[in-house]
Amino acid sequence: MVAAGVATLALALTACGSDSDDSAEGGSGDSGGKVTLTISTFNEFGYDDGLLDEYMKQNPNITVKHTKADTSQAAGDALRNALGAGSGGSDVAAIEGDQMPEFLQYADKFEDISDPSLDGRWQDWKTAQATDAKGRLIGYGTDIGPEGICYRSDLLKEAGLPTDRESVAKWMGSTWDDYFKAGEEYTKKTGKPFYDSAGTIRLGMENQMQNAFEKDDGTIIATENPEVKDMYDQLLAESAKGLSAGLSQWTQDWNESFKTGGFATTLCPGWMLGVVQGNAPDVKTWDITNSFPGGGGNWGGSFLTVPSYGKHVKEAKALANWLTAPEQQIEAFKSKGTFPSQIEALKDPAITEATNPYFNDAPIGQILTDRANAVTVKPFKGPHYQAINDFLADALGRVDIDKVDDADTSWNKFVTDVNGLK
Repeated sequence: MVAAGVATLALALTACGSDSDDSAEGGSGDSGGKVTLTISTFNEFGYDDGLLDEYMKQNPNITVKHTKADTSQAAGDALRNALGAGSGGSDVAAIEGDQMPEFLQYADKFEDISDPSLDGRWQDWKTAQATDAKGRLIGYGTDIGPEGICYRSDLLKEAGLPTDRESVAKWMGSTWDDYFKAGEEYTKKTGKPFYDSAGTIRLGMENQMQNAFEKDDGTIIATENPEVKDMYDQLLAESAKGLSAGLSQWTQDWNESFKTGGFATTLCPGWMLGVVQGNAPDVKTWDITNSFPGGGGNWGGSFLTVPSYGKHVKEAKALANWLTAPEQQIEAFKSKGTFPSQIEALKDPAITEATNPYFNDAPIGQILTDRANAVTVKPFKGPHYQAINDFLADALGRVDIDKVDDADTSWNKFVTDVNGLK
């Protein structure tokens, strides 16, 4: 469980030192002046299609070895273990945005990357996510996650429903109630699920709440917040109507469903475009709307960090800096659809005029820019966010996926879990 992981990390960091005294000099553990750097990411960052090779070409004394975890949770677990031990992790480690509040509690275990040359590279809110109370910036921003809705036009066509992206957007409507109403129509006509899981849809709804789980001062309110309970009840009511496929994200069954038609729609931040295409490369009917229930929403976005235990922190910072410069983030977007957080990148025609052949030549640059501009709520995510978020996902999953509890029983377990954090 995440809460246990956080506690373990806190104990380990108290008991163990790091190698920062040695690494501050950017040590020379490799022979002959050669330096080997390790970078760990997850899902799709767009770095495995030439960018790292290009960096090594430009820096012939550097060898970069890339490890890609299947999930952000797995990557976070590995980083926690390395921080606790004070060694053994990657020189450059990616952190998913929702996990950043947890790791900011241990900002002194990362390199402070504050530098005048980086001023204005990212949106202020992106930089703020990786800045601790003492003003230390520990993360180079990579992408952000403005969301549309990805859908299978062939599945909608079989149901006699709209298929072009403008008509689909109108049919799905502007609110979550509209989206569920559209899903009920699809499921009634086909007997098939409309989306992958209640837990996935929860993320879209939750990220439109200013204070879902905690007040700005960190006080936990998750179990008393009527917005959270109403969302929970509505999602499980829709699951009972057959709208959810009951598929846990990142599992093999979930991956396969993108090509087998296991669901008709899914929430689609920019980084999800590469996931969809990667899971269903031969399916020609995925598309994306320039719309999102409830207005705008941001799901995800990540950072590259340089833990201070490394032996080559100077070189690691240079690599992370280069990878998150506008030019490289534009290339990552072209490769995997990860939407840049860099201000200059968002002005580049490579972004603003971008289309995606796989998604029926959708103007994804304009769509994702419009979706980013539609975001009006910047949800507060405090140090307990990740643990509570996982508890809520578990609560929904026990009913929607595992089918081992009814809604009330699972909610009561959620309350118990959250109370354990207080």
